[in-house]
Amino acid sequence: MSGQEVEKRMEKVSDPIEHLREMLKEANELPPERVLAEQLGVSRHSLRKSLKTLRDNGELTPAKSGRRASSETRSASAKLVQSTNPLEVMEMRLMIEPALARLAAMRASPDEIARILQTAHSPKEMSPAQADQDFHRAVAAGSRNSLASELHILLHRVQNDARLRFTDSDADERTTDERVKARDAEHQQIAEAIAARDAIEAEKAMYEHLERTQRKLMGLGLRSGDAA
Repeated sequence: MSGQEVEKRMEKVSDPIEHLREMLKEANELPPERVLAEQLGVSRHSLRKSLKTLRDNGELTPAKSGRRASSETRSASAKLVQSTNPLEVMEMRLMIEPALARLAAMRASPDEIARILQTAHSPKEMSPAQADQDFHRAVAAGSRNSLASELHILLHRVQNDARLRFTDSDADERTTDERVKARDAEHQQIAEAIAARDAIEAEKAMYEHLERTQRKLMGLGLRSGDAA
């Protein structure tokens, strides 16, 4: 997408946080604060409040202290990619994310719950992979456990590496509309359990959602009632 198209989309959004979300869809990193403040027409103080909200939501990684820290983070992720495999990533997600869903049902604020419900549906203009990641990040943020949320972000960063793609069918261009609808229905079930403050159901629904992906990865096939 061109810079002009991004600007047109951003013109429709008045909230600085939504502007920043639009920018994050197009790039993994944001410009320096001074440049961002000028682009959005806001004060540095207001910008930092918006950035903090995104970091608290798990939508933006914590602030880095210079290029060296950023380089070290990329290096650490690269080492993890080299030493792991998709099965290990899914095993860790099955350990962590159901617990995050349970915590979110108990702790998430009304705004965080609204975000979880919103991201349970995949926008047509967004790639399936990004929509999926936005939902799981929203749940992690709602857990109010910053360490677990950071571990979740790291897992997704490792999983998103092209070398760890489960199968060719995971590519966005091969994700069918039927699969997106089925996945959204699973996300909706998790989101509704969290909104209802049903911690047990939220944990169960998240586990079953991830287990389906694990079974696909292991070549075990889908059971009756599973999303295709």
